[in-house]
Amino acid sequence: MSTGFEDIRLLNCSVPELNLEDINLRLSVWGKELEFPLIVNAITGGSDQARDINRVLAGLCHKYGLAMAVGSQTIALEEPDWIESFSVVREYNPDGVIIANLSAAANSDDAGAAIDMVNADALQLHFNVPQELAMREGDRHFKGIIEQVARVVETCPVPVIAKEVGFGFSRESVKQLYEAGVRIFDTGGQGGTNFIAIEDKRGGVFQGELNSWGIPTAVSLLEILASNLPVKIIASGGIRSALDAAKSLALGADMVGVAGSLLRILLHQGADELDLWVNDFLYRLQAVFLMSGASDTKSIREKPVIILGPTAEWLRARNIDPTQWAKR
Repeated sequence: MSTGFEDIRLLNCSVPELNLEDINLRLSVWGKELEFPLIVNAITGGSDQARDINRVLAGLCHKYGLAMAVGSQTIALEEPDWIESFSVVREYNPDGVIIANLSAAANSDDAGAAIDMVNADALQLHFNVPQELAMREGDRHFKGIIEQVARVVETCPVPVIAKEVGFGFSRESVKQLYEAGVRIFDTGGQGGTNFIAIEDKRGGVFQGELNSWGIPTAVSLLEILASNLPVKIIASGGIRSALDAAKSLALGADMVGVAGSLLRILLHQGADELDLWVNDFLYRLQAVFLMSGASDTKSIREKPVIILGPTAEWLRARNIDPTQWAKR
């Protein structure tokens, strides 16, 4: 499925008056410094292989100055033998930004335990209603989630991030969660891992009929931006290239999450090839900034962005002017 980023265009700047070394993408987040506005987003945990994957990813985040989110920690709360598969990330990235991860249905005690497990700087609460409904054994009860989230936000010692898992947030959902106290949103839009399709492959109940369900990542990002709420946004869901990352930041995302591409390279080509890919990805990201005439994330937000095709049509159908980003 499409992320929508093919409809987003940045303008080439033929006279940027910049050198590559002038590109500074550092940012301060939750009291710590990152070299790049990137998160290695939630992937895994709860197995020996997951421990090894998290070790490699945490080491890369330490090396390149990136943030990292672990996979859902519910399994480790239920089976303490798997705690190490998560806590390894803090061992290999002792001073970096680490994000804990639990279901949006988690209670405050579980949230505290998950944060302590990895000495987290923030907590993701993931929202995955379509995935649960696709599973024969999945949850069917979602009433009261908003109140539960509000309780966690109120008691949580670190910032709380509302994270979709592949189906994207609408501005209506964001408004509901904002009223519950959430101030950081991870789009987790359509175009990345399709958990409905995954569940259908293992006998899910949707039988392929709902594989196109969801809001594309670029569209979800624009919906949140159009809400004009004072929130921070992480663009994720099928971010496969440095160009996609730069487009996200140019539109107004504060950070970008990457996951699936990293996992595929690590599993099929190994840690050395993944290191090379990350290094090249970061170079390409800086190159796009230079070619756009932007030296940092603030200045790229001031550059015109053209929105075309189905993404522009979606925005118009939602009474959002797709040309407003071109009028900067």
